[in-house]
Amino acid sequence: MANCLTLKKSNCKNCYKCIRNCPVKAIRFSGNQAHIIGNECILCGRCFVVCPQNAKEIVDSTENAKVLIQSGDPVIVSLAPSFVANYEGAGIDAMRRALQKLGFADVEETAIGATIVKSEYERILLEDGRDVVISSCCHSINLLIQKYYPKELPYLADVMSPMQAHCFDIKRRNPKAKTVFIGPCVAKKDEAEHYEGLVDAVLTFEELSKWLKAERIEIERELDATEESRARFFPTTGGVLKTMTQDIPGFTYMAIDGVENCMRALEDIENGKIHKCFIEMSACIGSCIGGPVMEKFHRSPVMDYMSVAQYAGERDFRVEQPDSLMLKKHFTAIEHRLLIPAEYEISAVLRQMGKFKPSDELNCGSCGYNTCREKAIAICQGKAEISMCLPYLKEKAESFSDTVVRHSPSGLIVLNENLEVQQINLAAQRIMNIRAESDVLGESVVRILDPSVFLQVKKTGRTVRDQKVYLAEYKRYVEQTVVYDSESHLLIGILRDITETESERERKTRLHQQTIEVADTVVEKQMRIVQEIASLLGETAAETKIALTKLKESIGDE
Repeated sequence: MANCLTLKKSNCKNCYKCIRNCPVKAIRFSGNQAHIIGNECILCGRCFVVCPQNAKEIVDSTENAKVLIQSGDPVIVSLAPSFVANYEGAGIDAMRRALQKLGFADVEETAIGATIVKSEYERILLEDGRDVVISSCCHSINLLIQKYYPKELPYLADVMSPMQAHCFDIKRRNPKAKTVFIGPCVAKKDEAEHYEGLVDAVLTFEELSKWLKAERIEIERELDATEESRARFFPTTGGVLKTMTQDIPGFTYMAIDGVENCMRALEDIENGKIHKCFIEMSACIGSCIGGPVMEKFHRSPVMDYMSVAQYAGERDFRVEQPDSLMLKKHFTAIEHRLLIPAEYEISAVLRQMGKFKPSDELNCGSCGYNTCREKAIAICQGKAEISMCLPYLKEKAESFSDTVVRHSPSGLIVLNENLEVQQINLAAQRIMNIRAESDVLGESVVRILDPSVFLQVKKTGRTVRDQKVYLAEYKRYVEQTVVYDSESHLLIGILRDITETESERERKTRLHQQTIEVADTVVEKQMRIVQEIASLLGETAAETKIALTKLKESIGDE
């Protein structure tokens, strides 16, 4: 298979959007990067359309077209009929003038090839007596059947696509001509490369627009009118049927678009539920006007359909119908399937994903697979990684986070902007004598704490740090920090229980006070004793002085 889609690894960021939208899960993940599995891919282009980082790129073939032009041979463009929707207001004549300025010899509508193909479909239904016939215009549907529904290959019309039939017709009329198809489809690049000799290069409308812009060529907004152009309906859902004669008795004609819908129809065919039916199948919703390039850059399904419908005529293009053998296209089954792992291998992977019993298998589809079991099989096949399971990662992260929060020595309480309790850990429950977190979850914080600090932080947006508070109701001292997370619109309260520290501080304060009081008492008592002693000494000294004076006087008298 041609490597038509490439990946810019630097832009692939584990979003899994591509695998969620891939109808056949043809993407594997390794090293946190998405890789397209070539032999499983049906080139529907859904991964290219949905990638939010534009990590998927369609391989550019502009240089190939330029080389063809430089070769000197006439290069004729087969222009997909959806061009009238992509280049609003421009008809085939305006497109021809613009493309001839790029060096192309001529431009014709692929709808000419569509007329050839629809005539061959009518012949098959009339002459071959087939039970079920599936249109072979869409290469992605052809690949889907070849790879995933090989039993339905006998029902696939063995007819060239309109692109191939038209390029075959161009080269029949001009043997020296080179052909370049331009349209909204990535799968056509693979079809051109796989079936060599008919289409020499394929460009998308995006590539053409870039080339015209680089050469400063403007497409004139001018519509032409051609009644013999009914096959211009081909790029719409049911467009093939609109051009066909549907008059075979007992035959049902229907159009189905979208890979998933086509897969369901193919399963019904395989189960023998559908008979006598012609089915026009398109991989893209809306058919070719919903092609990956159209959808990525020009998605207006109603306006696009109206543009095509208004441009299409009432009668068929005049063509020279080739012999049926010249239009034959052979399809073979394409082997791609990986071996289904043994049951014990699947169970082992499920256990690694945290799925120990059926009730653990959420089948949420966030990884891109419809069920956890499908995801486990993909892991066994090397297509997926365990880390792609978002519920598993979320649960693992929450489990780790909860373990940290739950066993934190500080009390944690989380409130929403209505000051309602969203989370509370064990330490906070112990501080506030709360039996179970369910008793307060969803309740207003005023039931358990003074809300004033939370209101203040919410109003000002400024964090309060290490504010010492006495919770009288709980007889506890705490240092509280309150933070407002504006992104998550949550208030987070951190309560550090300092009751023992405060109790010890108060005990020391009381002891210190008691010591001071005892010291004061002792000093006071000592002072009193000193004073008493001093008083006694003072009286004794006075008496002694009097006695000595009298003794002195008596001695003097003698």
